[in-house]
Amino acid sequence: MSANDRPVGQPNSKTHDSAFLKACRREAVPHTPVWFMRQAGRSLPEYLKVREGIPMLESCMRPELVTEITLQPVRRHKVDAAIYFSDIVVPLKAIGIDLDIKPGVGPVVAEPIRTRADLARLRDLTPEDVHYVTEAIGMLTGELGSTPLIGFAGAPFTLASYLVEGGPSRNHENTKAMMYGDPELWADLLDRLAEITAAFLKVQIEAGASAVQLFDSWVGALAPADYRRSILPASAKVFDAVAPYDVPRIHFGVGTGELLGLMGEAGADVVGVDWRVPLDEAARRVGPGKALQGNLDPAVLFAPTAAVEEKTREVLDAAAGLEGHIFNLGHGVLPSMDPDSLTRLVAYVHEQTAK
Repeated sequence: MSANDRPVGQPNSKTHDSAFLKACRREAVPHTPVWFMRQAGRSLPEYLKVREGIPMLESCMRPELVTEITLQPVRRHKVDAAIYFSDIVVPLKAIGIDLDIKPGVGPVVAEPIRTRADLARLRDLTPEDVHYVTEAIGMLTGELGSTPLIGFAGAPFTLASYLVEGGPSRNHENTKAMMYGDPELWADLLDRLAEITAAFLKVQIEAGASAVQLFDSWVGALAPADYRRSILPASAKVFDAVAPYDVPRIHFGVGTGELLGLMGEAGADVVGVDWRVPLDEAARRVGPGKALQGNLDPAVLFAPTAAVEEKTREVLDAAAGLEGHIFNLGHGVLPSMDPDSLTRLVAYVHEQTAK
């Protein structure tokens, strides 16, 4: 499917009636749909084989490789949705930011953004900058058929933190110093990142993605008042920009129990919940009109099967009264996880929730 085949407001007809999209829309489902964050990645031996010797960012720019990696967990685990294989810093690399993903460290930015003059380096993202994304998604939608493909991007705050800190940060001291000390510069930085992020999501939707997820991996470091004042406007701008496409919008962060209601306010149709807050309590915090996604602790998968099933049952029981529920982990699949445990988990959720 090419970009021109996907008019605004017209969802992908092949995936429209999938369990995943029905749950996103809070409609009745034949079973609770399941997918996993980081399902395509280091836990799979077939992934390690095809990625061998290829740097991460280069992997994200090879359409045939992206297609194969994205399909691997769908084949193996029989999950209800695929998620596009990429990285949240891809759009930043595409517009010319000098960065690399260093093994064991994460994204590292050569020249951090600290001043107003640095904002000039954040130019607009065009579809031509990420032509490989359009090509890969076109290949994927042909292979996936009725299985939805989730597009994704990093949220403005998390991208800003990488850019300002120069890489991963435990305390986000430079980020918060800018946010508190120069709120106008901070607002302008997040606004630029919102535009870049929205453009990146639009490319994915127009190429054929059936839903999108905004990852705000680091936003749990903030207090609710700071989130409302300094973060929510930029995240809302992203969600508003893709609203006309009429595809479900998912919002996820880690350690965001105190922010769940605000994250819903930003405009998501589905709010992702990590493992720290039970889903019934999360629903109370988010309020009506939203589906929830989550929230088994990834570490549970290292326990014996009986324990995994017991903890999974707790998640399903807490989700029993929700308007819509997509089963997921409370964060990503861990690299050392046994892939067979994930395959068993998908089958168990499907069996336990079959109507």
